[in-house]
Amino acid sequence: MKRALKFLGRLTASIVAFPLGLLSGFGRVEALYHVGTQVVSLLPGIPGDYVRTGYYRWTLQSFGADSRIQFGSYFAHAEARVGDSVYIGSYCILGRTEIGDRTQIASGVQVLSGRRQHGRGEDGKIEGARIEKFQTVRIGADCWIGAGVILMADVGEGSTVGAGAVVVKPLPPGVVAVGNPARELPEAPLAPAEN
Repeated sequence: MKRALKFLGRLTASIVAFPLGLLSGFGRVEALYHVGTQVVSLLPGIPGDYVRTGYYRWTLQSFGADSRIQFGSYFAHAEARVGDSVYIGSYCILGRTEIGDRTQIASGVQVLSGRRQHGRGEDGKIEGARIEKFQTVRIGADCWIGAGVILMADVGEGSTVGAGAVVVKPLPPGVVAVGNPARELPEAPLAPAEN
């Protein structure tokens, strides 16, 4: 019964989100895509989660099964991919990113589209909005990204990034990283087994 209700919810949300997806050229008309992202980010509760999921299925390069995106969160670029069973908390801003299966992202996370997005002229002034140099930030499968993290570089699969960390260099798989800039914690020794 629960599975049938979820299916019905997803189907209804896809139908509701279809006009916004169509209006944005399925993510290809940037200005209209942004209107859609901001509208669906403000829909509350479980219905909002379903409509956001429906919209991103229509507009992103891919948005996996059973993935969820909470209130106030949105993708700034349609050139993003989200794996299966991904959870994205509230008030996240996600740029060009690829998120692996089963990754959990807490609230208030920002995934920037690389470290150097804006070009400067010889005089040091920022040169117009069309000189952007976006990169895709990849987050591996089975990662945990803590609250308030800022990601500017890749995170290897199975890694944990502690709350408030700022990732400026790629992190290898299976590490725990904390701080600003994020640094890997040394492996903790295993506790001796109790007899």
